[in-house]
Amino acid sequence: MLDWGKYINVADRFQRKAKTQDKEDLNHDIVIALAEAQRAKDSNGGGQLSDLAMLRIAAYECQKYWRREKRQLTILSLNTDIDDGNGSSTELIETIADDKAIDLDAWTTASIWLLGCPGRLLAIARKRVAGITLNNRDKCYLQRYRQKEQKILV
Repeated sequence: MLDWGKYINVADRFQRKAKTQDKEDLNHDIVIALAEAQRAKDSNGGGQLSDLAMLRIAAYECQKYWRREKRQLTILSLNTDIDDGNGSSTELIETIADDKAIDLDAWTTASIWLLGCPGRLLAIARKRVAGITLNNRDKCYLQRYRQKEQKILV
C-alpha cells in the first residue's frame, strides 16, 4: 500500500538540494519515483520499502536532476536581462567592454606611478621615444629596474 505522507516527508528532505525554481519539481519527481518503486515491490510480492531504500531512491532522483541540469545547453541571448548586483537589471550586451574606451583607472594609476618614478628612468624613456640609442650604463639600469618590478608582479 502506498504511504504518500511518508513519501512526501522523504522528498521534503531532499528538495533543498535543487535550484529554487526547481524545488517543487524535484519534490514531485521523488514522490513519483518512491510510489513507482513501491508498486514494483508490491507486484513482486512484497512489503513496504525500508526507510534506507526510500532515502537511496530520493538521492538517486536528486543525482538525476543535477545530471539533467549540467547537460542542458546554456545559450544566452545578448538581450537577456541580468541582475547587476545593485537591485536593477542590465542587458547583457551593455556589459561588453568597448575596445576604444579610455580606461580611466589605468590612466590615473599610470599618472600617479610616473610622479614617483625615478628621474633617471624618465630620462631613459625620453631617449627611447626620441630614438636615441641607449648606452651600456642606461641599458643596465633599465634592465635592473625591469627585474625589480618583475619580482613585485610575481
